Amino acid sequence: MKISKEMVKHISLLSRLELKDEEIEVYQDQLSRILDYVEKLNEVNTENIEPTSHVLSLNNVFREDMVGISLSREEVLRNAPDSTDKFFRVPKIIE
Repeated sequence: MKISKEMVKHISLLSRLELKDEEIEVYQDQLSRILDYVEKLNEVNTENIEPTSHVLSLNNVFREDMVGISLSREEVLRNAPDSTDKFFRVPKIIE
């Protein structure tokens, strides 16, 4: 599929990319070749192939939630750049 320069300019506008004229020509060729390759892939017979989202069968491995030893509030707040007795103090962002 041949991509026009106008299509490349439109894609660059949508992508917020500023391209020079020589770059437009390079991308025009590259995008055309990519779409030609995708067209070749569409010709492959996939009639008896099950759809997959990944080539390997993946299973999520979850661990049990277990209560463990954690730091005390005082230990955590000791490393804070600014804090009150019980909380982290952060700069105000709403005026």
